[in-house]
Amino acid sequence: MSMWVGLAVLAYLIAIGYLGYRGYKGTLSATDYLIAGRGTHPYIMAMSYGSTFISTSAIVGFGGVAAMYGFGLMWLAFMNILVGIFVAFVLFGSRTRHMGHRLDAHTFPEFLGRRFQSPFIQGFSGALIFLVMPLYTAAVLLATAKYVAEQLGMPYETALFVFSAVVAVYVIMGGIKGVMYTDALQATIMVAGMSVLLVLTYHLLGGFSSVHRELSGLAAQVPEKLIKAGHQGWTRMPAFGSPLWWTLVSTIMAGVGIGVLAQPQLAVRYMTVRSTKEINRGVPTGGLFIMLTVGFAYIVGPLTNVYFFRKLGKISLVAAAGDVEKIIPMYIKDALPEWFAVLFMLTVLSAAMSTLSGQFHAMGTSLGRDLYEQVLRKGRKAGTVLATRVGVALGILISVFLAFSLEKKFGKTGTEIVARGTAIFFGLCACAFLPMYIGALWSRAVTRAGAVAGMLGGAFSSLFWMLFVHEKASTALLLCNKLFGVRSLGITLEDGVEKFCRAGPVIWAFVDPAIIGFPVAVVLTVAVSAVTRKPASEHLDHCFGTPAPAPAP
Repeated sequence: MSMWVGLAVLAYLIAIGYLGYRGYKGTLSATDYLIAGRGTHPYIMAMSYGSTFISTSAIVGFGGVAAMYGFGLMWLAFMNILVGIFVAFVLFGSRTRHMGHRLDAHTFPEFLGRRFQSPFIQGFSGALIFLVMPLYTAAVLLATAKYVAEQLGMPYETALFVFSAVVAVYVIMGGIKGVMYTDALQATIMVAGMSVLLVLTYHLLGGFSSVHRELSGLAAQVPEKLIKAGHQGWTRMPAFGSPLWWTLVSTIMAGVGIGVLAQPQLAVRYMTVRSTKEINRGVPTGGLFIMLTVGFAYIVGPLTNVYFFRKLGKISLVAAAGDVEKIIPMYIKDALPEWFAVLFMLTVLSAAMSTLSGQFHAMGTSLGRDLYEQVLRKGRKAGTVLATRVGVALGILISVFLAFSLEKKFGKTGTEIVARGTAIFFGLCACAFLPMYIGALWSRAVTRAGAVAGMLGGAFSSLFWMLFVHEKASTALLLCNKLFGVRSLGITLEDGVEKFCRAGPVIWAFVDPAIIGFPVAVVLTVAVSAVTRKPASEHLDHCFGTPAPAPAP
């Protein structure tokens, strides 16, 4: 087993190294390094977008969460396809490519900054990405390093550092071209691995209809704690208005499902192709990719309960001692053939490397292009690629430190680190960027002041909710407890007993920050834009590609 794993990983790394080298040789300018020279093939763009979007956190982290919640996570897969692919490509992608080309934008913050003629928007967006994205990258690193360490029998720390170093080399050297070339290969491996996983699972458990009936019958095995939180079995949604329902709907479905539209590492993909037609051609490829990867992961996750109950008399969460990130790796190792463990390891590596490379590149461009060149050097173009490479290196170091610290502190407690780290970043992007991004693409009425107000209001209101109200986040971040003596301001203590604050079916401690921050951002963007000076019509005509009106006779 170890020999085959070693040979497979070696062959995989040689292929990745070759594609990274091709990206390096093809990078001759800052435009090549940042947006691949605007000449990417639609298949490569769609597969790169999908594999950057879908990471180890979706397969291992959210797959484990699906084992706990049940088939309710299939709504997230639906949102991923409808919003993350169809709406993103057809509505957002085409207009972003068109406007980004006219504005000569090379990054997502630069696109927003130039659309609203605001260096502050570009600088603040770049800083927010560079400072907050490491939480997301750390979650992906953590899940991957844990799996690699278990499969290869090495310490978690060794797997973390070696894996990070491999990704660092081809991202720093090859830029976005190296990233997208490797993404296309990694996406293909992910589709193969997840398709085989689904087929083997149904074959092992006895077919579609019988195993689903058996899973429904396991509802009596749901732990009492989950029942009190609203769990009604793995084939049903949680009880309406319960803590689990709010977590599933507001954090997982809304935070992740809608937050994808304003992901900087994804939005920049639209600017890498030649035309809108090529973006539209990527829709079927992207949609099928999502269904064959995370859709299959969210089906397999709940079905692991049947396997572990048959063998151990325990559901998956109990068999994994409460650590949801261990459920999928345990199932692969215990239930499936050894040859598939090799394929699945390559699938996990591909999912992680494709996502991480996009994240590291986004962090590097945020520091090098958006902060260093455009803010500190006032747009003087000198040393952009070098500064971006330095930014990538710093982002990797911060992410590795966070992944090391999170595993040390929370890795054994079943706190869903991977899924929550992903949801936090997606939700923050939705609050800080999405209202402004929508206004940039479709409205001439949104002003610079309105965009700034919405961005700041959305970012800080969601951060406040995360630090002081949302129970899972505020408990982990500790600040609320230090200042107010409770884990969350959505919790009161009555005779030493915790009681969740309610407003009808709304349990405030379980409402995701995105549900609070996004409406705040929308209201501020619209209200401030209504009372502040509109941008010059010449600039808007240039952005939207509208010809100037003929002069009056």
